Amino acid sequence: MSSDLQQSLEDLRLRMARLGPMVIGFSGGVDSTLLLKVGVDVLGPRAVAVTTISPSLPASEKDEAISLARSLGAAHRLVESEEMEDPRYRENSERRCYFCKAELFRILRREADELGYPVIAYGAQKDDLREIRPGLAAAQEIGAHAPLLEAGLGKDEIRAISRTLGLPTWDKPAMACLASRIPHGTPISADDLSRVEEAERRVRAHGFALFRVRARGSEARLEIARDEMHRLDDPELRRRLQADLLSSGFASVTFDPHGYRAGGGATFAGDPAKRG
Repeated sequence: MSSDLQQSLEDLRLRMARLGPMVIGFSGGVDSTLLLKVGVDVLGPRAVAVTTISPSLPASEKDEAISLARSLGAAHRLVESEEMEDPRYRENSERRCYFCKAELFRILRREADELGYPVIAYGAQKDDLREIRPGLAAAQEIGAHAPLLEAGLGKDEIRAISRTLGLPTWDKPAMACLASRIPHGTPISADDLSRVEEAERRVRAHGFALFRVRARGSEARLEIARDEMHRLDDPELRRRLQADLLSSGFASVTFDPHGYRAGGGATFAGDPAKRG
């Protein structure tokens, strides 16, 4: 590890040690896994991971979070989220992420209060400041700490440190909740999220690493990372992918010619290839 990264890691450790006992929002992604690893290293059992469970969390991600927390030796709580009970969340406006994160932080605060811990923390990092992140406002309102951000760490540094520490998430593709696959303005239902989850499970079974199945009602748009799009030149693979998405409950499928792009769920376009 370079001296700069070593210094950044030491800074993170000192910050978390000073904060003291805490509850950490843990998704099993790159950022929260490093946060939990350092939390356990400096605080031991006084760093408690909380993963919120809802229809927007794929079962595979829940299982991976459980496995990761166990491998880190962390105390881990699974807590049901009630975000789908909030009509403001379900209406899926541009403030959807705010309502989602407000529910997350409500749960973290409740769990922390139950334990008698003063601090709740989550995995925001420096690069998040470059994007529209309504969840940052929710964090500020409740007083949640973002130690990675406070230590000045961005995604590249987090991946590099994670790799040095031997964390299996160091090269994990970016993830987002299933609700991010639904364009703003299209109401969210548990059935929609379940359909997307099954479709993405089937796409992943073909060996794709970074992709999204965007959905609007019964329409699906498949975005594949640009460095994997050459695989779609195989007509048989395209046929199987289309069949898999239709079998997941969609009535029409589009292959996006531009490939995966972060935030693509905010819009929905394309001429679908329809069933039958």
